[in-house]
Amino acid sequence: MFLTLICLLLLVVLAVYTFMQRPEFGGKPSAAEIASYRKSQGYLGGQFQNLSPTPSLAKDANIASVMYRFFFKKSVRNKPKEALPSEKTDLRNLRPDENALVWFGHSSYFLQMDGKKFLVDPVFSGSASPIPATTKAFTGSDVYSADDMPEIDVLFLTHDHWDHLDYQTVLKLKPKVKQVITGLGTGVHLRSWGYDPAIILEMDWWDHVYLNSGFKIQATPARHFSGRGFKRNGSLWTSFVLETPSRKIFLGGDSGYDFHFAEIGGKLGPFDLAILECGQYNADWRYIHMVPGQWLQAARDLDAKAVLPVHWGKFALALHAWDEPITQISSEFEAGEIPLWTPMIGEKVDFDNRLPFAQWWKGV
Repeated sequence: MFLTLICLLLLVVLAVYTFMQRPEFGGKPSAAEIASYRKSQGYLGGQFQNLSPTPSLAKDANIASVMYRFFFKKSVRNKPKEALPSEKTDLRNLRPDENALVWFGHSSYFLQMDGKKFLVDPVFSGSASPIPATTKAFTGSDVYSADDMPEIDVLFLTHDHWDHLDYQTVLKLKPKVKQVITGLGTGVHLRSWGYDPAIILEMDWWDHVYLNSGFKIQATPARHFSGRGFKRNGSLWTSFVLETPSRKIFLGGDSGYDFHFAEIGGKLGPFDLAILECGQYNADWRYIHMVPGQWLQAARDLDAKAVLPVHWGKFALALHAWDEPITQISSEFEAGEIPLWTPMIGEKVDFDNRLPFAQWWKGV
């Protein structure tokens, strides 16, 4: 009996190991690449670190209780009861002079600003997991595909988690992408998937680069973690500041609240728009995702003139109701001190002629 259990355990280990050799899990850094990471002040003890001590789980939580609640105590409303409403904007035929934003649900969005096209964390495969049958996109939220994208001047990837770096999507986008900008270490995955190393720029926090025609991009801190398998923090998680000839936009990746928002705002603000995560939170992991009561303060810290809430509306990655994030953040911003942009998935937001937003999520 004991020998049988050992054999079964070995078979399970072998099956998991074999599964994790699939290309979706990405590449592994070479010794030379690891040596280059050591030049970063944030790379210590063989991994990247946050600015503040950041446990994955709060001290009053444990993995057993978290897993139990995740599988057995999820909100009965963790998914919409019907297909989400959406629009389909023809991104390939926008006027060259349009300054527009289109949100695709979760943390994926497209920007056309001052003649350049940007795409951030696109996930069009219908899933945010190495096992497609799990973590599926809500019905109605996955109306765009890589085929709908125009040529992209810059593809931003904030970190390598499955709900931000999607293997199938970036593979299909490869012929359309002129340049990739991401954090240190994430380029390993892209190179293993056949991307030309010459178009990949990996940045450390506070690094910056100038593009032509008056564009500047700066990598800025976030409070999170990285990893596509069991090993964590082999690549850097980032936010970005995009400066165009006419506007300055904060592209926030996943992040818990910390002093870095005020630091970014003090050094680089004010921002015409801050794109901030607002969903998939829980008190148990409050250091790596913001929770209600922190979003408005983060926006104030950044000196933001408007906020677009993302990281909601497509996947159920936490225990809360699917629409709780947008309901909570709408309440938090209801005084109108800082306008909240709440477009429908696929709706074109015209920066130069912005229309009022409907509360389209109500009753869904």
